[in-house]
Amino acid sequence: MLLEFYYSFHQYSFKLKFLKSVLILLFGFFLSFSQDKYSVKNILKDSGYSIDSFYVGATFAYSSLNKNSKVEQLFLDEFNYLTPENASKQTRIHPSPGVWNWDRHNEWIDFANKNNLTVRIHGPISPQASKWAKNDNRTKEELILNMEEYFTELCLRINNEPNVKWMDVVNETVLRNGEWFSEKPGDSSWENPWTQIGINSDGFPIYIIKAFQIAQKYAPNVKLVYNHNGGMERKMWEKVLETIQYLKSKGLRVDGLGWQAHLRNKNGVGLMRRDLDYLSNLIDWCHSNGMGFHVTELNYWLRDEDPNSVDVLNKQSISYMNIVNTLIAKRKSGIITLNHWGLVNKKGPGNFPKNILTIYDKDLNPTKAFYSIKNSLIKKSNHIYPIN
Repeated sequence: MLLEFYYSFHQYSFKLKFLKSVLILLFGFFLSFSQDKYSVKNILKDSGYSIDSFYVGATFAYSSLNKNSKVEQLFLDEFNYLTPENASKQTRIHPSPGVWNWDRHNEWIDFANKNNLTVRIHGPISPQASKWAKNDNRTKEELILNMEEYFTELCLRINNEPNVKWMDVVNETVLRNGEWFSEKPGDSSWENPWTQIGINSDGFPIYIIKAFQIAQKYAPNVKLVYNHNGGMERKMWEKVLETIQYLKSKGLRVDGLGWQAHLRNKNGVGLMRRDLDYLSNLIDWCHSNGMGFHVTELNYWLRDEDPNSVDVLNKQSISYMNIVNTLIAKRKSGIITLNHWGLVNKKGPGNFPKNILTIYDKDLNPTKAFYSIKNSLIKKSNHIYPIN
């Protein structure tokens, strides 16, 4: 009897997995024949999305900027909301005492002004800091001085830029287990050197408080965002929300919460019902506290999977559709923004991600994932289709 039950159960389980695979394939087949001829910016305009509270944009590489490149033109054809990659970070602008370089930052701002693009400044105070800042011999006083010099000047510059609407004040502050993201030995690791400035008596990193103090004082015209990485790990987000509440209790302004959204192919947020539900709750928390919700770096990370396989491309499409539909469902309760981190599929920096998928393939053809986004925006769909 037990053996018969075991056999029947596994037959049923196999049928379910087979049905999921068939549905994924059919979904991809459908998308390949539903190519939308309209740009994202025109879809948003013609479909009645609020121009003040729902934004969809992208980031593209500096190497394609101001070179009459096809990638630049693809961006301009589709979007009017821009996040200028890493051009405004400490490691680029003020990597060490006495060294300043505003060239790339200025080029992006000029490009945005010329094309009337809404701009979000990305992650000035983040782990993407200079080798000087990560040096093990760096003192607390040296780090504070460098951070204050750099961030004050950045805030002063962007405050009067009419097209700069948001800034990610801090980025990647908490680990997935809920502990603070801190320094590591050496100067080449992915670490957060600013934590060395210290923790205050209430248990919060001084650099986070100082960053929001500077931004509030010197960039009053810019909306301030607390940006973060990761999936939907509960301990991590609880720490982030606790920190935001603490900042507000000290009279500091936090206008939005950002989620990077580097999705995974296996058990990624866009595929998991419980994670999509938690994402929905995060957005509700933001809107109920007078804050916007920002998806800041949407792309799709692969390890050893074939980036050209039907299964991978269809899962990416489903993931993107579920994320976008979750955002659409919240569009009337507060500010929502979505930014694609990169336009063109590319190789990753190492074993993970080994490949990064976005919304155009290497031949600059729109991907199924891009079609799924446009289809959702046109239909204003709020349904989600998790496969786990």
